[in-house]
Amino acid sequence: MLDVASRTALIVAAASAALGGCAQPAGRAVTPGTVAALRNGQPGQEASGVRPTAANQAVLDALTGPLRLRPYHTLAPSEARLQPSFADGVMTAAQLANRPVTPPSNIATREIQVAGAAGPLPARLYQPQATSVGAPLPVIVYFHGGGWVIADRNVYDASARALAREANAIVISVDYRRAPEFKFPAQHDDALASYRWAIANAASVGGDPARIALAGESAGGNLAVATAIAARDAGLPAPVHVLSIYPIAGNDLNTASYQENANALPLSRAAMAWFLHHTTRTPADAADPRINLVAANFAGLPPVTIVAAQIDPLRSEGEMLAERLRAAGVLVDRREFARVTHEFFGGDLVIPEARAAQTYAGQRLKTAFGSR
Repeated sequence: MLDVASRTALIVAAASAALGGCAQPAGRAVTPGTVAALRNGQPGQEASGVRPTAANQAVLDALTGPLRLRPYHTLAPSEARLQPSFADGVMTAAQLANRPVTPPSNIATREIQVAGAAGPLPARLYQPQATSVGAPLPVIVYFHGGGWVIADRNVYDASARALAREANAIVISVDYRRAPEFKFPAQHDDALASYRWAIANAASVGGDPARIALAGESAGGNLAVATAIAARDAGLPAPVHVLSIYPIAGNDLNTASYQENANALPLSRAAMAWFLHHTTRTPADAADPRINLVAANFAGLPPVTIVAAQIDPLRSEGEMLAERLRAAGVLVDRREFARVTHEFFGGDLVIPEARAAQTYAGQRLKTAFGSR
């Protein structure tokens, strides 16, 4: 096991590589302090000068103010998992604005287990309550974000709840194994296994096994697309739709959006380098088309919806993913929401664009479910 100094050196090296020189002050060595300073230089603001909406900025202010968020790449994974999440920032901003924070009662939830690649996985099932008795609902298998290292179904509860509401569907939010305890491809193996479980068990939870979609955010958005590819290759029934919300889709940390958003909140270029460092074992892992999705074979995939945020290091690779999918003959609809940041999708308590994105995603899913 690496000591703290060695681990910090590796994290800084990864972050330094990600910064690619263009964001590094000339003549200064990259140290933990300077990397942190670069990361926090212009919280949430693009180099182009685009600022978040006031509502989105209120969440960032809550994170950097009362919640005291520290840069992920300066922490060990165990410490990073104790950090306040974007969801915590949303709740704090809502409380400061005297807005109600209790979820509506129209979605019932219960804890279940699904089969993972190496054993049972915790999951949460969301079900709209205003449903005809005996009428099977479509099913969405949802994968949370967190760079494959942090977060869980609790952190992304608002997103899963919103999809159940907007798509009038059962949502199964899966806690796949996380890195670095379980390195790549454990997360992707669990995602495919949980999709297999959903196909076999949809009816037992009131779902329609002929109407299953895949969805996810960030790292989970990657898993949603990668699982559709893996299902095709394994000869499994195809999902009727794939919803990929600001996905990790490449391994190039010097795209235009990475350069614009090197210091962005809540996801920076140094943080993304840290996530990849802890998830992968070798450069070959990062180049694997399950992570580097833009190099994958997309032939025969179902329709895909991509939700994008303007102020997001991952924006460019999401654009490239849409282009590659279309070139392979896949039906794709991509919508970018202006002046919002990575993680905005679940922030509908305070961010109007989040509710608009949820409505858009839900309608795309309902259309796909209805076509079956």
